[in-house]
Amino acid sequence: MTTDLRVDSQAFARIVERGALWSRMARAGDRLPIQPLIEVDLGPIHLDRLLDTGPVVLLFVRYASSPACAAALRGYATTLAPALAERDAHLVAVSPQLPERLRPLKQDFLVASDPRHTLIDALNLGFTSPGADVILGTHRSVLPFAAAVVADRTGRIRLAEVRPDWSDPIPPRHISEAVPAVVP
Repeated sequence: MTTDLRVDSQAFARIVERGALWSRMARAGDRLPIQPLIEVDLGPIHLDRLLDTGPVVLLFVRYASSPACAAALRGYATTLAPALAERDAHLVAVSPQLPERLRPLKQDFLVASDPRHTLIDALNLGFTSPGADVILGTHRSVLPFAAAVVADRTGRIRLAEVRPDWSDPIPPRHISEAVPAVVP
């Protein structure tokens, strides 16, 4: 496992060195791209249909066997998920890993695969990590940065917080404060 984290850190360092990384990423005020995802239990889900019934919170994680990602999601299940449920918001963990490999991450919220990283690319949240294709099972080596994206029901992004990795997770308070109150 240490090797996987080292590869991710090295890939991230190379991307940062190229510059202009942060200016390309999604930010508050942008529109949420509507891309289909594959939920581990439900199959295809559509972000536009989720937005029809409430705000959407997307948490981007690397893969199921990442201890940092799994720990962050367990924490969000107890702290963030209840607060979002009160606001009729949908919480979705997103990874480029194959859906069947993501099953261990399943909590009381949606866990979805973006195996061709179309949503990750549309939000400019991905980076190439050589060797990731093996653990993802997709023949692709793109991983997302640790990120939380909150979109209101109109699809407008209200928060896009990005970090280099999940060893320092985004505080649940930052995420829940960005979720708009329920409008009847």
